[in-house]
Amino acid sequence: MKKLLYLTSIALCAIFTSCEKDEIGGTATEALAGQWYVVYDGVDENGEVTMEDPFGVGRTLLLTYNTSKNTPNEIFIDDLGNFWEYKVKVNSNASNLTFSANDSIDYYNGITIDITDGKILKGATHTPSGAVADSIVFYVAFEDDEYIGAYWDKIRVSGYRYTGLAADE
Repeated sequence: MKKLLYLTSIALCAIFTSCEKDEIGGTATEALAGQWYVVYDGVDENGEVTMEDPFGVGRTLLLTYNTSKNTPNEIFIDDLGNFWEYKVKVNSNASNLTFSANDSIDYYNGITIDITDGKILKGATHTPSGAVADSIVFYVAFEDDEYIGAYWDKIRVSGYRYTGLAADE
C-alpha cells in the first residue's frame, strides 16, 4: 500500500510539474526581425526607378534578425546569397522601426555596404494573395557595384513580410 501511495504521489508531482510553462520573451529587435520577400530595383538620386529588377532575379528571400548582443540598436540584414550575397550589421531603432548603416563590412565578401532610409511599415502592403502584411524598404549601395553612376545611384530593396500562405511564396 505504501508503495502504491508513493508511486501515485510521484506521478502526480510529475504531472503538475510538467504543466508549468516558462514565459518565453522576444528579442530586443522583435519588431524589426522577419523573413521578407523582396525585389531589387535600380533608382536615381531622387529614388525614381531607372531599372526594374536589373539582374533578373525576381522576388528573393531576405532575413532581418537580432545580433548576439540582443540590443534594440542593431540588427543583421542577410540576403542568404539570393542577390548580392550580403550579410551586414546595421544600426536600428526598434521603436521607430528604422535602420541604416554607412560603410558597414559585409560578412560574406568583406566589401563595404551602405544601407539608407531603412524602415518597416506595419500593415502597409498587400501580398500577391491579397493578404495585408508589413512592408520593408531600404536603399543599398555596394562597394563593388560597377553600375553605380551608369545605370543607377543605388538599389532600392522593397517587399513584404512572409505570411506562410502558399500564394505569397
